[in-house]
Amino acid sequence: MRALQLLADRDLRLVEIEPPPPPGPGEIQIAMRAVALNHIDVWGWRGMAFAKRVLPISVGAEGVGDVAAVGPGVTGFAQGQMVVPYGGLTCGTCKECRAGRDNLCENIAGIRGFHVDGFARGLINVPARQCVQVPPGVTVEDAACAGITFSTVQHMLFDNARLEPGETLLVHAAGSGIGTVAVRMAKAIGCTVIGTVGDQAKADKAKALGVDHVVNYNTDRFESVARRVTNKRGVDVVFEHVGAATWQGSLLSLKMGGRLVTCGSTSGVSAETNLMMLFQRQLKIQGSFGATIANIREGLAKMAQGIRPVVDTVLGMERFQEGLARLEARNVFGKIVIKL
Repeated sequence: MRALQLLADRDLRLVEIEPPPPPGPGEIQIAMRAVALNHIDVWGWRGMAFAKRVLPISVGAEGVGDVAAVGPGVTGFAQGQMVVPYGGLTCGTCKECRAGRDNLCENIAGIRGFHVDGFARGLINVPARQCVQVPPGVTVEDAACAGITFSTVQHMLFDNARLEPGETLLVHAAGSGIGTVAVRMAKAIGCTVIGTVGDQAKADKAKALGVDHVVNYNTDRFESVARRVTNKRGVDVVFEHVGAATWQGSLLSLKMGGRLVTCGSTSGVSAETNLMMLFQRQLKIQGSFGATIANIREGLAKMAQGIRPVVDTVLGMERFQEGLARLEARNVFGKIVIKL
């Protein structure tokens, strides 16, 4: 079967590999149909010193496929059903896993597509407990964006930031995969959205997407806009995933008691924080990593209700590296999906 395998840093090849054995007890075998690209794919492709892995590995951290076979003891799944698999190798038995907090697993063995074999391959065996059925009416391209993108935003905005209808939300990199989904989820409950982008073309697309106040961060200070449009009150929630470049401005953008939720640091991992402002203004900072299996289910339900991801481009397997290069250069608005 075909697989996209990483042999060394930036050495990604479309190769033929042996198919997996039949699914074991508690497993289902998935015939993968599509994967969606994320920054974790870029980081894995170009290499990160802290990533403990043995190459080659199949890439792809987020995807969707059809049930090809069901292992012994598995119920609730049938051949041909479209499913989204969870990308973390969680134990399923620790206190956090038993409580449904999969992304806090005490014994996690890695992330698919980054530490171990991912989803960009013909067939893969996955524990049935980590698979979510796709509701009717959701397309393959959209469902490919559920495992990381929709679930991450769902976890950030609603589990952690507790975003409420009518609040004001500042979304950084509003043209990114998670940024576009954050905009759509927030607008669906009647929030006012301020979004940052890097150029005029993305500004136009963000406006069309529903962003109420678009800020080009290369020409304007987003914190000034946030204070102005809220009559100096500040925003209720900041959706942060840029990191060092936006950190101080993000805190300045918040109202008294405002909430900042962050899941990334693409511009740098270290930033100064004004502690006096933090405690005097009673700000809340919440880290958010990945999502739970329940968040995937919630994200798919929102897709079925009409909140769709923004798909920039659909490419074939042979163009996976082109997609990574575009994502690395931030030459994308929304998601790049790879059809397998």
